[in-house]
Amino acid sequence: MADKKLVEEITAMEEDFPQWYTDVVIKAGLISYSNIKGFMVIKPAGYALWEAIQSHLDARFKATGVENVYMPMLIPESLLQKEKDHVEGFAPEVAWVTYGGMEELQERLCVRPTSETLFCDFYKDDVHSYRDLPRLYNQWCSVVRWEKETRPFLRSREFLWQEGHTIHATAQEAEERTKLMLQVYADFCAEDLAIPTIKGQKTEKEKFAGAEHTYTIEALMHDGRALQSGTSHNFGDGFARAFGMQFTDKDNQLHYVYQTSWGLSTRIIGALIMVHGDNSGLVMPPKIAPTQIMVIPIQQRKEGVLEAARALAASLSDFRVKIDETDKSPGFKFAEQEMRGIPLRIEIGPRDIENGECVIVRRDTREKITCSIAELPAKVAQILPKMQQDMYDRALQHLKDHTYTATDKQSFEKIFEEKTGFVKAMWCGDRACEEKIKEEYGVTSRCIPFEQEEVAATCVCCGKPAKKMVYWGKSY
Repeated sequence: MADKKLVEEITAMEEDFPQWYTDVVIKAGLISYSNIKGFMVIKPAGYALWEAIQSHLDARFKATGVENVYMPMLIPESLLQKEKDHVEGFAPEVAWVTYGGMEELQERLCVRPTSETLFCDFYKDDVHSYRDLPRLYNQWCSVVRWEKETRPFLRSREFLWQEGHTIHATAQEAEERTKLMLQVYADFCAEDLAIPTIKGQKTEKEKFAGAEHTYTIEALMHDGRALQSGTSHNFGDGFARAFGMQFTDKDNQLHYVYQTSWGLSTRIIGALIMVHGDNSGLVMPPKIAPTQIMVIPIQQRKEGVLEAARALAASLSDFRVKIDETDKSPGFKFAEQEMRGIPLRIEIGPRDIENGECVIVRRDTREKITCSIAELPAKVAQILPKMQQDMYDRALQHLKDHTYTATDKQSFEKIFEEKTGFVKAMWCGDRACEEKIKEEYGVTSRCIPFEQEEVAATCVCCGKPAKKMVYWGKSY
């Protein structure tokens, strides 16, 4: 039986979802607040999760030919000013360095909110010929954006992420790379995080500053709110013209390069918590969990119990396994393991040893499975993939159950008054309608999905002929 006191420290998600989220993040030991507003300390449990995400994603990137680099964290103001739309999009969130030691700088330096301009400045001098293309670079780093409202992982003034920046000889290659990286994100979320997403294009209003097209994956949280979980941008040759990024082709003719960028941040940890978590804490998908199995000895002071627990752990060396040898009560250990979201716990005590058995408990369903000690590795090898698939299937069912269709303004209003989730509705393509919907209902366009449906003939806002079906929702 899990320790009730530890669980009671978490607000029930049905009672106050934002508070539940904050409680889980703190109680599970993922972060601490720093003494600078909006900045967080990522503790070992949180950072181990980010390392697992980084490892899985980095391997996927490299499989497509991407190489890692590192750019400076400071950007001269003059460099940032070179792309007008880009600088206007980020100006309200930029943090500036004005002093170096005791001396005032001649030019302000921006702490990177993103690194397009740095990559452009580098590429313009490093790339000369068609033989130098494509360049497929990515960096793992932190960025700073001076957000007004912050929440751990979801929105903080400094966050960790990866940002890919590629350049290509043709517009077609750039578009193919932009969509390829979006698919990498979608596959990673589905296969490693057990999170289903909707893939699509952002509207002109919602696209990235300076991009021609922005593509996104949108996930649905347990409370029915949307979370933008990864984005991929096609910049065309806009940045290339602003920065003079040119190359000579096979005929010795000069051309501008075509550019992409794409990023996924520690915000995805927030998605992981809010898609799979429950009122006892985190629930980690086995593929991404830093610890997949916690062995818990019962009555561990009795002769042979600790030795048996250690032997169990040794037999599971193909998995990420730990033993809880602390002197806490079994109930507290169970609650702690549940709080941290460890996929499986394995209990073994004197009676189990006598019977040559142990007990496996799944974190997601709390199902208890009695297993012979000899068969444990094989049994665990069966359970973990099934748990991974079951978690994805439940999240997908939740997405389906909370996706609605509105055919006119009345049904659109009614859904958002009574329910939470995604709403599929037609749109005329007019920005004024998009802004009116946001103003009246607090709802934003999440994406124009690649898989289009014609759910009605007219725009859900103005009643004019519709051009696209859009997913709408309230977001984080």
